[in-house]
Amino acid sequence: MSIPFPFTALVGQDDLRLALLLNAVSPAVGGVLVRGEKGTAKSTAVRALSALMPTLDVVSGCRFSCDPASPGPGCPDGPHEPGAFETRAARMVELPVGASEDRLVGALDIERALSEGVKAFEPGLLADAHRGILYVDEVNLLHDHLVDLLLDAAAMGASYVEREGVSVRHAARFLLVGTMNPEEGELRPQLLDRFGLTVEVAASREPDQRVEVVRRRLAYDDDPAAFAARWAEEEAAVRARIVAARELLPSVRLGDGALRQIAATCAAFEVDGMRADIVMARTATALAAWAGRTEVLAEDVRQAALLALPHRRRRNPFDAPGIDEDKLDEALEEFGGSDDDDPDPDPGPDGPGGGGGQPEPDDAPQGGDDTAARPEAGEGGRPQPSGADEQSAVRASEPFRTKVLSVPGIGEGAAGRRSRARTEHGRTTGARRPRGALTKLHLAATVQAAAPHQRARGRSGPGLVVRRDDLRQATREGREGNLVLFVVDASGSMAARQRMSAVKGAVLSLLLDAYQRRDKVGLVTFRGTEADVALPPTSSVDAAAARLETLPTGGRTPLAAGLLRAHDVLRVERLRDPARRPLVVLVTDGRATGGPEPVALAGRAARLFAADGVASVVVDCESGPVRLGLAGQLAGELGGTAVTLDELRADSIAGLVKDVQRRAA
Repeated sequence: MSIPFPFTALVGQDDLRLALLLNAVSPAVGGVLVRGEKGTAKSTAVRALSALMPTLDVVSGCRFSCDPASPGPGCPDGPHEPGAFETRAARMVELPVGASEDRLVGALDIERALSEGVKAFEPGLLADAHRGILYVDEVNLLHDHLVDLLLDAAAMGASYVEREGVSVRHAARFLLVGTMNPEEGELRPQLLDRFGLTVEVAASREPDQRVEVVRRRLAYDDDPAAFAARWAEEEAAVRARIVAARELLPSVRLGDGALRQIAATCAAFEVDGMRADIVMARTATALAAWAGRTEVLAEDVRQAALLALPHRRRRNPFDAPGIDEDKLDEALEEFGGSDDDDPDPDPGPDGPGGGGGQPEPDDAPQGGDDTAARPEAGEGGRPQPSGADEQSAVRASEPFRTKVLSVPGIGEGAAGRRSRARTEHGRTTGARRPRGALTKLHLAATVQAAAPHQRARGRSGPGLVVRRDDLRQATREGREGNLVLFVVDASGSMAARQRMSAVKGAVLSLLLDAYQRRDKVGLVTFRGTEADVALPPTSSVDAAAARLETLPTGGRTPLAAGLLRAHDVLRVERLRDPARRPLVVLVTDGRATGGPEPVALAGRAARLFAADGVASVVVDCESGPVRLGLAGQLAGELGGTAVTLDELRADSIAGLVKDVQRRAA
């Protein structure tokens, strides 16, 4: 068994350590979401916490970790005999991003069902994690169907399994810890809200601290046992402090003054629902217990707000998490009471200064004129020659709900919410012989295939004699996420400020739609004499929105160059992820200028997409009383459909999706 890196040997990351320890003291806080760039010890800290968790008494032989003091009345392994228990360490169960539904919630024990003819339940990871830690690395990449199951279990403290003739309910109360890199995409709002606390982590910029990180890591890698022994005393002290805080927790008093401050703070930041109030109350109580106090102070409320509110104040998916500390202090002062009298509170695990909030990042896009792209900065961050015909970036207009654009046919890509696909999860539509390894057994079809041969196979007992040829794979249909590649005309013909604002608003609306449908997105822009890949295909829709916001305009319209660059992006991406089908969204007025025969070149480039069968939509940005209809002609060359900015809205003229599918068929 590997020896985890000692929790107390972590350098810095005070907020992360505090949030994890508060959940160890009071699992009712609701878990921790750790956001940060790669290489910031997110996973190391979570794995180190498991060694500090107090031991558990469990019923002997129970696969669901029932507490012998109050075993679950409906435990599938029950009823339990009193007095039979054992003591073991709390488990830390890791949920892989690619785990199956059966692995998470459990399923019918197929082997026993076929060989012994009995219905037996095989527990999943939710059962293993009961009364322990459930850790999801890269939680933002978790498939939607697993997210839904995780939400249900986290909300009810139990897992319900109703499938394949099995009906099982078992307790599933666990400390949910997730880590993620925001560059790879954001979380769905429902799952984001389920995490009690959130912490932003980043690598230190202090040379001395970075040196100490490297020194400790090298020492641990050379001899993990010796390194752990050096920190054993500190580990034991923190473990004892967790136990003491747990014992003190029921005695902590949350006064009316602190409750009013919590309610006022949540109201001031306009958080949705009441979960934030409850999480703040539990966090403030745990902070007091951790500090060895029986009274919640204003400092506890403030620290609880810094941990519980940043991810709940986002008004749309592209808002950066964070909290205005000046506004927080104003809310606390307005409703301050007798809880402010403690002269020297102990808010964190290492004494004063052990915790704290996260300031808003200085480079976070704010969307105002001050953060617009500078004329000398072009797509992809590369310098562009400034000229008289180039205009600075303008802000996008308000986003709106868009029509559903989907790729025709049935794909086999990653799970998502856009186009029809044959998936591992979804509604069962039939059965077939497995090609390769069997992944989803269609039980009824398998039994039906084996039943006629039982006498010939000499069956004598209750079990069914099943051979490899009898096995049937379930075919299921669900939805997939696509690669939505935006190709945006940023030339001078699009440069009117009001017009470009509307265009950016439309693209931003489509990006929001892509975020909700779990797509990958890419951004190609063209202006002047060339086209640029402003953003290679990525799951981070936020990054695409940021690049769009800083997009300047001006120059000629190299439409052919934009289409050819987009075609190259799709070619490379097809090699990386051949199962993910693309949808090209070309945003242009259809004009092509610059170079010899620009219109003919654009037509030939467009026909490459039609030859490859790539689904496409042209968003026609032409305006004014006289329209040339060039975008419609271009859509015909692409084999796609054209739609105006007004028609893109969900509440406008119906039939857009049918047009896309009919023309692409």
